[in-house]
Amino acid sequence: EIQAFHLEAKHASDLELSQARGEIDDLRRRLERSERHVQESEQGAEVKLLDLQTRLREAEDARRQLHNTIQELRGNIRVFARVRPFLPSDNENHITKATPIQLGADGASVTLIDGPITNNDSTNDDVPFAGRKPTSHRFAYDKVFGPSDGQEAVFIEVANFVQSALDGYQVCLFAYGQTGSGKTHTMQGDGHGPMRGIIPRTMDQVAAYLADKRERGWRYELTVTYVEIYNDTVRDLLVRPETDTESKRKAANLEVRRDPKSGRTYADGATAIPVDPV
Repeated sequence: EIQAFHLEAKHASDLELSQARGEIDDLRRRLERSERHVQESEQGAEVKLLDLQTRLREAEDARRQLHNTIQELRGNIRVFARVRPFLPSDNENHITKATPIQLGADGASVTLIDGPITNNDSTNDDVPFAGRKPTSHRFAYDKVFGPSDGQEAVFIEVANFVQSALDGYQVCLFAYGQTGSGKTHTMQGDGHGPMRGIIPRTMDQVAAYLADKRERGWRYELTVTYVEIYNDTVRDLLVRPETDTESKRKAANLEVRRDPKSGRTYADGATAIPVDPV
């Protein structure tokens, strides 16, 4: 009886062990199928991701080409005129209700009146050029901003140039005019609100562009140079005070060069400072 009991127990144990091995083999096969399914899913996801990235790059290239084609059609060289308001220092009391500047209805022209400008409240003694027949001179531009146009209106018109620069094209924006005409106000502006000029608004646009691209995995390095061109002399305005005399001498008269490979124009030897506007 004891021997029979041991044989029965051994048989039961072998049966349980065989069932356990069968369950293990079944679980192993399930795990292998799951792993293959995961690998296939990952491979499929990678293929889809690569496809989406390729399509995104193609769409970005198409956007860049279309954007800059539009800019070329609008004109690679554009001239804007900005008429600032009269200031007390302009002796505006001589021009009480009339004005020697008339903006065109087309938004792209301005007419200057050269001669006596009269109104019902003025006498001959108060009128400039009294006794002369008035003459008008009309000037046409790509865009004219009136005295009531703010900083944002000006930047909206030039923001497309900033985008072209971010797309890799060579861009130059500069203000030209006599002393007191508003160049610094237009380019730099004042404060951090609506009075900001083109330069701080450009840096905001660059920062937004970099932040968007970084979220997509792009990496950027941004450096800034700051030079002055005065009487045909290019000066480095970022040269450090501790710089040696010879370097300061070179910084006071930089040479403008053009890279034959990239076509980029640059001031040779100008101090370049890394910045991160984000």
